[in-house]
Amino acid sequence: MPNKRLINYRIVIRVLSFLLLVISVFMLSGVGVGWYFNEPVLPLILSFLVTGVTGGLIWLILGKRSKKGIGKREGYLIVALSWVVVSLFGSLPYIFSNAIPSFTNAFFETMSGFTTTGASILTDIESVPKNILYWRALTHWLGGMGIIVLTVAILPFLGIGGMQLLIAEMPGITPDKLHPRITATAKRLWGIYVLFTLLETLILWMGEMNFFDAICHAFATMATGGFSTKNDSITSFSPFTQYVVIVFMILAGTNFTLHYMALHRKFDKLLANQEFKVYIGIIVIITILITIGLILFHLSGPIESYFRDALFTVVSILTTTGFVTADYLLWPTSIWIMVFTLMFIGGSAGSTGGGIKIARHLLLVKNSWVELKRAIHPQAVIPVKFNGKTVSQQIIFNVMAFFLLYMMIFATGVVVITFNGFDFQTAIGSVAATLGNIGPGIGGVGPVENYAFFTPFAKWFLSFLMLLGRLELFTVLIVISPAFWKS
Repeated sequence: MPNKRLINYRIVIRVLSFLLLVISVFMLSGVGVGWYFNEPVLPLILSFLVTGVTGGLIWLILGKRSKKGIGKREGYLIVALSWVVVSLFGSLPYIFSNAIPSFTNAFFETMSGFTTTGASILTDIESVPKNILYWRALTHWLGGMGIIVLTVAILPFLGIGGMQLLIAEMPGITPDKLHPRITATAKRLWGIYVLFTLLETLILWMGEMNFFDAICHAFATMATGGFSTKNDSITSFSPFTQYVVIVFMILAGTNFTLHYMALHRKFDKLLANQEFKVYIGIIVIITILITIGLILFHLSGPIESYFRDALFTVVSILTTTGFVTADYLLWPTSIWIMVFTLMFIGGSAGSTGGGIKIARHLLLVKNSWVELKRAIHPQAVIPVKFNGKTVSQQIIFNVMAFFLLYMMIFATGVVVITFNGFDFQTAIGSVAATLGNIGPGIGGVGPVENYAFFTPFAKWFLSFLMLLGRLELFTVLIVISPAFWKS
């Protein structure tokens, strides 16, 4: 009888300990922000020490590198546990600073940050110390492209191959590799991510934002997160700032491999991409429909403000960023229902956006159309094609399973939140917003509300939904399945 491969827990813990060391360094970067604004920096220093010492001690105790590499099981386990571990330790700055003294609330805020959900329990954001707000925005930025992708870029220093980690991070539809070596791919993706972040920071700084607000909003925009340093999000900023944020939300919601092609002047790849064309098409069509609807209902404001609010809302919800310039729940019901529908679409595959993803919807539609043709011509061989390439039946099954699981989890989540004592509209709004990593929803979690009123149980449950959505269901479901733990 052949030996079955056991999980190499040593390498799992070793990678997680290294991840803690990386996170602790980023925590320390907030100390400079505290000094600049003359704020207490002890909370961040303590967080750095606890996180760094924990990671360092585990690293030293484990000693030399494991001879075994990362297999699929280790890859899934590392990815799933990493988001939980960094959220646990990432909660420390909130707790030590007393900005969020409750551990449940601090964990919720941190998980929301790292998963780029943007759902917040803070009722007065502007009263929070700026160094803590910087850390809050930084959790977005780190989670945006994926902490694991960052780790993949430096895993060679650990003597560990990173392919299984990237597969676990992006199950189902995997972005085209930009380079034969996965490490180089991760570095190039992060290079583009950093470039866009710096560019947006500079442009926002040229407007009315100060440098602190500019970099925090750039972190949140490129991560499609939505945490703002202001209580009213982007509402009080000028049209110039709002249009800049719109442009970069669109960029963040686009497949980053297409950015790589565009930066190398391969514009034909960008323009020929079916997902990108549908992505832009949805933005244009829904924006026009909402603008016309707002004009017809004679809401207050000039036509340009109708268009800007419509465009900003459509892009923010579609890319799952969650920034706000208008309370869409005050719009006519037929209009905000369109906005709610966008929560089930999501950004592009290979982007920092969450949700189901446009590519999956496209494949579902294409497969349905092919099935109709097969019903008419049962003997014909009609493949499903995406961007000119035939899609394997395995990927089609994967997409169908994902969509079915997503809707089942959504329905179950609504039942759970409803049984916890909340009204139906708040239940579907909160579940759709957390599972889709969007932030604002409908009902009690509308664009001008927050999640502070939820019970501790509901906050932990919604945190779990954020994790499920960020890791696109399969990674977490595989890890919690009994079959995964059988040797």
